[in-house]
Amino acid sequence: MDTKLNLFVVLTLVSIQFLSTFPKAAINNVHIVYMGEKENEDPTLTKMFHSKMLSDLLGSKEAAKSSMLYSYKHGFSGFAARLTDSQAKEIEAFPGVVQVIPNQVHKFHTTRSWDFMGLNDHSTTNLLTKSNMGEGIIIGVIDSGVWPESESFNDRGMNLIPSHWKGICQEGQLFNSSNCNKKLIGARWFVKGILDQNQTPINISNGKDILSARDSSGHGTHTASIAAGNFVVNANYEGLAAGLARGGAPRAHLAVYKVCWSFGHGGCTDADLLKAFDKAIQDGVDILSVSIGLSIPLFSYADQRNSIAIGSFHATAKGITVACSAGNDGPTAMTGQSVDTRMHNHGFTGITFSDRIALNDSNDSALGCKRGSLNATLAAGQIILCFSQSSTQNIFSAAISVAEAGGVGLIFAQYRSDGLESCHYIPCIKVDYEVGTQILSYIRKARYPIAKLGIPKTIIGKWVSPKVADFSGRGPSSISPIVLKPDIAAPGVDIIAAYIPFGAKKNSGFALLSGTSMSCPHIAGITALIKSVHKNWSPAAIRSALVTTASQKGTDRSNIAEEGSTPKVADPFDIGGGVVNPNRAIDPGLIYDIETNDYVNFLCGTGFSSKSVSGLTQTKANCTKNRLNELNLNLPSITIPYLKRKVTVSRKVTNVGPVESIYKAVVEAPQGIKMKVEPQILRFNKTTQIVPFKVTFFTTGKVYGDYRFGSLIWRDPKHTVTIPISIRAIFV
Repeated sequence: MDTKLNLFVVLTLVSIQFLSTFPKAAINNVHIVYMGEKENEDPTLTKMFHSKMLSDLLGSKEAAKSSMLYSYKHGFSGFAARLTDSQAKEIEAFPGVVQVIPNQVHKFHTTRSWDFMGLNDHSTTNLLTKSNMGEGIIIGVIDSGVWPESESFNDRGMNLIPSHWKGICQEGQLFNSSNCNKKLIGARWFVKGILDQNQTPINISNGKDILSARDSSGHGTHTASIAAGNFVVNANYEGLAAGLARGGAPRAHLAVYKVCWSFGHGGCTDADLLKAFDKAIQDGVDILSVSIGLSIPLFSYADQRNSIAIGSFHATAKGITVACSAGNDGPTAMTGQSVDTRMHNHGFTGITFSDRIALNDSNDSALGCKRGSLNATLAAGQIILCFSQSSTQNIFSAAISVAEAGGVGLIFAQYRSDGLESCHYIPCIKVDYEVGTQILSYIRKARYPIAKLGIPKTIIGKWVSPKVADFSGRGPSSISPIVLKPDIAAPGVDIIAAYIPFGAKKNSGFALLSGTSMSCPHIAGITALIKSVHKNWSPAAIRSALVTTASQKGTDRSNIAEEGSTPKVADPFDIGGGVVNPNRAIDPGLIYDIETNDYVNFLCGTGFSSKSVSGLTQTKANCTKNRLNELNLNLPSITIPYLKRKVTVSRKVTNVGPVESIYKAVVEAPQGIKMKVEPQILRFNKTTQIVPFKVTFFTTGKVYGDYRFGSLIWRDPKHTVTIPISIRAIFV
């Protein structure tokens, strides 16, 4: 028997603002002034406009020049500059400014795998040979740089550099133009953001960091070679895993963008990341691989503090497919639970985010409510929302911290879900990151957020109590649960690939690494192969082909399992559509395509204003008129987080197979759910290549509480087009 604590969050706006009792000195920190899509195609005019805006704010051209780090003028519009908090607030009100974003630091998501996926170089019928190994495609890798002398980046057998390449081989410490060739065609490095963040110079004498595109950590070299490394005979790591090494698209070209550094606290800042996206779009890359992640809690889609989402959106709008890693914070997700039945104040009270009431802004200890991290003056009488940053943080210690600071309740978003705990000191509830992020979104939007803690209620009924690595990030998405994440699974454990030299005897130039950072370039390499064959396919079309043709079975035809606290058969929150199957993805039969305008209407449907969406996309979004039901974004998946009784979802598919084709629906409904597909037969011909359909879901009223999984399959004599279905029925 499980118990649930009812948490009522009332969307009430009260005209009260809190002022800190501890005024801060006016400190200049890097802020990103984001202005959405660029209005002028001339980058010189765009930069002049940015300089003029900053001059108007600071009072002189000299001050503006000294303040500005970057002008983003190719893929989108905006700039990074040193500003005080009051200046950041002032410029946010300037015409054309979408949002001002504080500069933050992000982290890494740290070969026989290609043969395992059916892409051996001896076959004449697989995707590798059909695509001519990715010839003519440019893969951009945003990471920690590259070790250009690695054999994986030799240009033997490479064709000429594609004519659409506009980039450079930027020189720097221990790196010059001769380090680039027909394989490694471009390299850039961006350091201004991390320099300002750390407020300390880089010590280049110890070799820990190198002021150029040269990699000093090995991460970028490894991921780049996985995506598009050339053939290397007898590659091995200290004699292990010896054999022929190559990347997924060995004839594709590489461009590296170094944004991640080791000095100080290390990491990759928003300012540098956005400049890398901006330049990659200008340079002419076809694919981007980004093995860098955001920290919990995440920002919403239209919240422009998510630099990777901003860069990815603008790249995708220009036809560039972006592969991002899912993170290494697996394996568990959970729902809200509590057993605290005592000491409840049944009235409404204020609710705040722990990071807002930190005693010390110089570290993130308040995020997880560590003892002594909260400002007692601001915490008194409040319900506090905290986010655990590791599996070692627990709700009990956070409750002590909140109680000592004078808080009256705790909402604790965390990794682990095992067991129910009482906090003893104050009422508390533990939630997963999905629920925690939704509560945080409300706190951020409301001027005076309030909440009410109620007595836990008992719900009686049925509850749901190759391998997916335990570290692999799991769904559902905490930003938008209706968008299935992850999309796809790919090899990421003990991957041998190029690496920087290290050790007294140096090494063979290869290393075995694990992480979703290794999975991401696998997908980037496969995407390059698909793009080489289907040059006009959109990023959404390529994603659809990967998801709908993925495998849910292992090579021995048994179910794919996942490694976690309780091993089980993998579901869509573990593997998305399944394990990538490159040879099937080249000929998916049908695709679920999405245009930029569809994303615009989707953002409107998530509740954002016309102004917010227009600023992001530089379109005249009318969210009152063109609000798309979130569930109807044409994804190659269907996820319904809150099915009450009945809901109908719309999709449309585009035929990319034989012109004259007929597909029949095969339904595998989640347990406790009924499904109805209309029409059940899709007919395609010369005049009809796009066909819409609807799926209606009914709850049987017998199963509640957790997600259940199924699938919808469209079949013709040659193709099997599968989309995963994830549904959570709720008690009403």
